[in-house]
Amino acid sequence: MSRDAADPPLKQSGEEAAQTAAEQRFLVSDLLAELEAHLDADQVREVYRAYLFSAEAHEGQKRLSGEPYIYHPIAVARILSRMRMDHECLMAALLHDVIEDTGVSKERLTEEFGEGVAELVDGVSKLTHLNFRSRAEAQAENFRKMLLAMTRDIRVILIKLADRLHNMRTLGVMKPAKARRIARETLEIYVPIANRLGINSIRHELEDLCMGAYWPWRDRVLRAALKRLSGNRRELVEDVQKVITARLEQEGLKGEVCGRQKRVYSIYRKMRDKKQSLNDLADVFAFRIVVDSVDTCYRVLGAVHNLYRPMPGRFKDYIAIPKANGYQSLHTVLFGPQGIPIEIQIRTRDMHRVAEQGIAAHWQYKGAPAGNLSSDAAAEWLRGLLEVQKSSGNSIEFLEHVKVDLFPDEVYVFTPRGKIIVLPRGATVIDFAYAVHSDIGNQCVAARVDRQLAPLRTPLRSGQTVEIITKPDARPNPAWLNFVVTGKARATIRSYLKRLEQREAIELGRRLLERELELLSVRLEDIGEEELQAALGELGHPDLDELLQQIGLGNRMARLVARLLVLRDHEDEGGEAAAGSLVIKGSEGLVVSFGKCCGPVPGDPVVAIFSPGRGMVVHHQNCPNLGDFRRQGQSWIDVQWADQVEGEFTTTIRVDAGNQRGLLATVASAIAEAGSNIEEVRSEERDGLSTSLRFAITVHDRKHLAAIFRRIRAIPEVLKVSRMIG
Repeated sequence: MSRDAADPPLKQSGEEAAQTAAEQRFLVSDLLAELEAHLDADQVREVYRAYLFSAEAHEGQKRLSGEPYIYHPIAVARILSRMRMDHECLMAALLHDVIEDTGVSKERLTEEFGEGVAELVDGVSKLTHLNFRSRAEAQAENFRKMLLAMTRDIRVILIKLADRLHNMRTLGVMKPAKARRIARETLEIYVPIANRLGINSIRHELEDLCMGAYWPWRDRVLRAALKRLSGNRRELVEDVQKVITARLEQEGLKGEVCGRQKRVYSIYRKMRDKKQSLNDLADVFAFRIVVDSVDTCYRVLGAVHNLYRPMPGRFKDYIAIPKANGYQSLHTVLFGPQGIPIEIQIRTRDMHRVAEQGIAAHWQYKGAPAGNLSSDAAAEWLRGLLEVQKSSGNSIEFLEHVKVDLFPDEVYVFTPRGKIIVLPRGATVIDFAYAVHSDIGNQCVAARVDRQLAPLRTPLRSGQTVEIITKPDARPNPAWLNFVVTGKARATIRSYLKRLEQREAIELGRRLLERELELLSVRLEDIGEEELQAALGELGHPDLDELLQQIGLGNRMARLVARLLVLRDHEDEGGEAAAGSLVIKGSEGLVVSFGKCCGPVPGDPVVAIFSPGRGMVVHHQNCPNLGDFRRQGQSWIDVQWADQVEGEFTTTIRVDAGNQRGLLATVASAIAEAGSNIEEVRSEERDGLSTSLRFAITVHDRKHLAAIFRRIRAIPEVLKVSRMIG
């Protein structure tokens, strides 16, 4: 079964569904009693007035469970009241379905409760009066409407999250297929939004509810296994909690220690991603220590490290470098009693409140302006959403861009001035440039990573410092769309390319081509008509304007076209032109060769360097010789493999194995069986017990190379197989 496949549904009787719904029932009197703890009497009366209006509007409507519909808005308001939201937000929660499900208009709500409450209700309401071509388009357009309303008032998404949470709590009355669809949508959209805004109290419950709805069998099996495990180790948790508390008292440190078993969905995801069984999984048990100050956090860290041995490489300081959603805490994994790994989280009370409530923690401070944001991180993300919205062509494209940013397995990189930029894992230099500013991304021409020049497609790692080099006349390259990962970068590049009209593209293409020709000491006017027409025919364009337009749109590289125009009569100076099908996009008519130092094969990230006598030389992006070319004054450009590449390419692999008789023949036979030719073999004995074999072999692409690796690894004597680059 695939990781995304749902489990078969578990049957739930009507009595069970009704009992579940009854357990969730919460009366308005209970809600008002809770509100009196943090709202003024006048505000509580306004909330009650909203309840009366909603109850009248929903009169006669029932939920699938059979209970009156009004119980749902009350439950949504209860969730928000426990987050201590303001009275306008609670009024909107009670009214959140009246526009969508009753005949009440937005104008009527404005008259009754004011513009603020009406805008909140409208932001949550779906677009039911429009006709959409597909369910996907309707979902995307409703999602865009909600997110744009959220950028004006963050409480819109808080109401929607509370609405979705209560719907997930009562999902048992739905048909299994619909329940699975809602659970999947929740995991793909609402859980990541809750995570992005730091509302872990809602995110964690949504994840566990989705687990039970989408993977019911796995949920039951895992819960049963965890119950057995916790029964065996309950004493261990209590003992560790007592030992940590005693050590803190001994050190004169005050802190609240809480031990718990990790959540079902969190454990399942870790088992799935790491392909481990429950018994092999570390840190199933976690302990949280809440203290009064940041200084105490670090002192407590030292105390627990003295108490239990820390696990190498498992310490994370989210206090010094908070997560993108504002989360702060110290995380460390220790070898506890009997060598069982335990996770320790250390944070202050303020950090704990933000960790549980995220942006909603803002409203727990009395007098905070309604609708304002609680953290710079949330505000920055919402500002980015507005930019993505402006750049997206339609709602489906907007949803695609936003989904990318909702799964930020974060990478933390620095600007030259020390500002932290948070990017999703796999983000490149171009993503960084657009994260700094759209204009920086559009005008980016080069970059330094840790003071070393690097290709623009270089993936970034945490801790690196990135400096972007720009030119005022530079423009986005369409090839960037093949490797950027952030929604903002992708949307901005696409938007620019869409706005680039034909005339602008021709003018831009002319400038780019003339600049490259100037480097070759040639002017476009100096190229003879016969040579120009021959080149156009070879490239498949009827006239010069179309060629310039393709250059301006980024479909052809100006440098390659310039070389073709100037060097058409000099192809006999050396190198081998790629025969047969096209290998590198845009290289028609040019001499193309491949660096023997790194042996690039189709599928590798590659760059090209122009070499006298060899034409365009293609290298692997990680080839160590690229730095030498840069120091010699030569520059590289990002290139791409053609869509359909035929032929064989030479690369070098290394096989480390036990020194056995007949080993070379066995390995060579495995390579031959995988459909590869061996062009060269070198052997090097290392210590008498092992040997290192180097093979220069021919492959079709990276998939072919991976198949060869699998065959070689199947040989018992083989210890390691690796590829030689440089």
